[in-house]
Amino acid sequence: MENIIHNIPAMIPLLLPAVLILMVVTNIITEVLKKLTWEKMPTNLLAFLVAMAVTLLAFFALCQITSTPITWYMVAGAVVLGIFVAYAAMFGFDKLRQTLEQIKTINNKK
Repeated sequence: MENIIHNIPAMIPLLLPAVLILMVVTNIITEVLKKLTWEKMPTNLLAFLVAMAVTLLAFFALCQITSTPITWYMVAGAVVLGIFVAYAAMFGFDKLRQTLEQIKTINNKK
């Protein structure tokens, strides 16, 4: 436990790129599944489920590759990270697209 607490400051810079990569993978998978399910499922629910699955799979794969023993609080942290990834995938992409459209309209008015 003490070893994990000492490694937290070293892991924080790695967390943001990991969330970005997981978010992009979640967006791609969600778009493909959205086309396959013919929008029978709400997109936000689909994005949440995909984000949780992708994040937990990435977590378990990382633990397997690094031979790290899995504990309950690490799984809880991965679930919280999955919620962050789902939020970023659902709202971050929409806000980015909206901002880019606003920039285009501002540039067209000039």
